[in-house]
Amino acid sequence: MATGGTFLTYNKVLPGAYINFVSKARALGTIADRGVMAMALKNNWGEENKIISITAEDFQKNSLSIFGYEYTSQNLKPIREVFKNAKEIKYFRLGTGEKARAVIGNLTINAKYSGTRGNSIKIKIASNVDDENFTVYTYIDEGIVDEVIVSNVDELTENDFVIFSGTGELAENAGTNLSEGSDNEVTNLEYSKFLSLVEAESFNVLIYDGEDEQTKGLFESFTKRLREDEGVKICTVLYNYKKADFEGIISVKNDKNLVYWVGGALAGAEINQSLTNKIYDGEYEFDAKFSNNQLKEAIESGEFVFYYDAGDIRVLKDINTFVSFSSEKNSDFSNNQIIRVLDSTANDIARIFNDYYLGKIQNDALGRDIFKSELINYFNQLQAIRAIDNFSSDDISIKKGTEKGDVIVDLMIEPVASMDKLYMKCIIE
Repeated sequence: MATGGTFLTYNKVLPGAYINFVSKARALGTIADRGVMAMALKNNWGEENKIISITAEDFQKNSLSIFGYEYTSQNLKPIREVFKNAKEIKYFRLGTGEKARAVIGNLTINAKYSGTRGNSIKIKIASNVDDENFTVYTYIDEGIVDEVIVSNVDELTENDFVIFSGTGELAENAGTNLSEGSDNEVTNLEYSKFLSLVEAESFNVLIYDGEDEQTKGLFESFTKRLREDEGVKICTVLYNYKKADFEGIISVKNDKNLVYWVGGALAGAEINQSLTNKIYDGEYEFDAKFSNNQLKEAIESGEFVFYYDAGDIRVLKDINTFVSFSSEKNSDFSNNQIIRVLDSTANDIARIFNDYYLGKIQNDALGRDIFKSELINYFNQLQAIRAIDNFSSDDISIKKGTEKGDVIVDLMIEPVASMDKLYMKCIIE
């Protein structure tokens, strides 16, 4: 009798072929993509009480069903600002209220989502000349967004904009608008709910577009907790909140509407890129005329400011609100490009360890050597894209900790920042 299978040790008794198929050893970890921004925005249409993920493609193709407006609508200017640079939005709708509704004979129509946008929906029922069927049209702002042919009320269910219910015969109707849709005022409770939900999501940048100081403080506390207690390295963009004095908070100076563009730009910036001197290409108009002294004061105060330069509006310096420099945390920590390198390193290594090593690799000399090789490969990737410089394998030390499962890693890296000042001495003979 011939036997076979796989083996762990060389201890088989019966004759046969025992064959293992394994992958050639290679590094598992890579540099994670960036480009995801989280935001809560007041709107009068859309899904409620949940975080939804929206890509740039989703926005371009499906803005009407997602937000209730066409892509070019003024109402969607903030979303267009974000997608100038971001790849994806983790979106939470604020200000949900009551759903618009209407009754046409035996047919009851409810807007799919709450809000005043539902009041712009109209239902028209037309009889078909050639048979006993009816065509039911759904309009928004006089534009047809759905049409379906049915013989009675029971055959109608829902589309992207309304939910039909009822039973019995249909009757012709020249057009009936839904009504009584309403919006609620936004409260801090809604922002708290947003933050509790978004904590479970993966994103790079968070924004708050308001001016309420208490809500800004809520976002600051959330950011600090995630960064310092949970090890989740995100940053948050606020308007006129330089008092944070923290590398995870960016304070926009010029105008509160700029938090959309700045948040998207920070999320979309790769770890080997800086926003310093980047041209603003958004749709908002704002004041960017400052004296040199005012610009200097903005930098020293940790403000993210835009300025005029030869007809363009540019980012003066890619900085955060951290200004309390010390020997342990110097001015490097105020540079957002450097923070992106450090944050990506922390997030990526945590992901690599949790996915491939935690509970799976033995904490012996061989296991630690495998993990060290993983780290060396990761930092070589960073050096290859010029995010860090002067790295060598000797910069990593790994050893066993006090507990059996503890792994202690000490390493040194040198992040690279973009050029932003030129000092030149020219000697003339």
